[in-house]
Amino acid sequence: MKIAVNTRLLLKDKLEGIGWVAYECLRRMVKSHPEVKFYFIFDRKPDERFIFAENVKPVVLFPQARHPFLYIAFFEFAVARFLRKLKPDLYLSTDGYLSLRSKTKQIAVFHDLNFEHFPQDFPKIHLWHYKKYFPKYAKKADRIITVSEFSKKDICECYGINPDKIEVAYNGANEIFSPLSEDVKINIRNQYSEGKPYFMFVGSLHPRKNLARLFTAFDLFKKKNDNDIKLVIVGNKKWWTEPIKNAYDAMTHKDDVIFVGRLSAEDLRFVTAAALASVYVSYFEGFGIPIVEAFKCDTPVITSNVTSMPEVSADAALLVDPFSVESIADAMEKILDEEVRNELIEKGRRRREDFSWDKAAEKWWKVIETQGRKDI
Repeated sequence: MKIAVNTRLLLKDKLEGIGWVAYECLRRMVKSHPEVKFYFIFDRKPDERFIFAENVKPVVLFPQARHPFLYIAFFEFAVARFLRKLKPDLYLSTDGYLSLRSKTKQIAVFHDLNFEHFPQDFPKIHLWHYKKYFPKYAKKADRIITVSEFSKKDICECYGINPDKIEVAYNGANEIFSPLSEDVKINIRNQYSEGKPYFMFVGSLHPRKNLARLFTAFDLFKKKNDNDIKLVIVGNKKWWTEPIKNAYDAMTHKDDVIFVGRLSAEDLRFVTAAALASVYVSYFEGFGIPIVEAFKCDTPVITSNVTSMPEVSADAALLVDPFSVESIADAMEKILDEEVRNELIEKGRRRREDFSWDKAAEKWWKVIETQGRKDI
């Protein structure tokens, strides 16, 4: 069997949410199925570590797909031309972008449809492309893989897709995430938070991650509680919008907010495992991998009561209204109670068993095998 795969988000030192999902699932599938030939489609020269085994052949197509107009050129012309020449059994797109001009069987991995619900969070040209093409991709796909029951329901309702066409494959978390000893936690706090306990947030600093309300909530928490707790922010300021900046500038306790930028997986594991709690209060998520990462580190979680986050966290997190600063601040105060923390940690240990990249990769392969084998 020959499988062509859109791997354009496998970028050296720049793996983010969707890229990590592709990395974890693809490297498992490739090694588990040496009898299959995988053609990884990149839009630039790939790093060797993404060529996971001898049955992977990297292919670089032009142009680099980093703008809506270039997306069209890349997927509708370059990819379509390559698929026509290769004649694979199927084409798998790990970020949902299909080739509408191609007659090849296609599987799309959809992570979420946040642009349908919060269009104001996106640049107009990107929003135009998402809203024009993703409904077409959903209908074009022979099968869709998505990351939560919430996202499955959302795709069905937004685009009129038959639920039988969609398979849910929960994400996992990197194996490196695990608890730390108290001595190591002290060292990590000395390194990142001036030796003080801290709440932590990790993610792209995008409007839907709700940083503005998180800053205001942390400020309210500090005003109501006399303590030395810090807030550590992990992520690049790529989407540092005016509302986020204004909320930060208005803080009384802005000196207690520590920006550490993007971290390696190993460093992120240390920061997560040494945190007082992970505060992940986005107002829209298709899954929410940081929730599972915190569970694996025995770190209590505060997260939102909307979209996929209650599904992922189940009963193992404090759920808050992400649109209420008071709700977020109250949860921060509540989680200071050691009994509450210990209960959440224990529930997180049970819940984390439901998520693994091995399980996700097996789900992906089940869909691929069903669609790709000509004798089925």
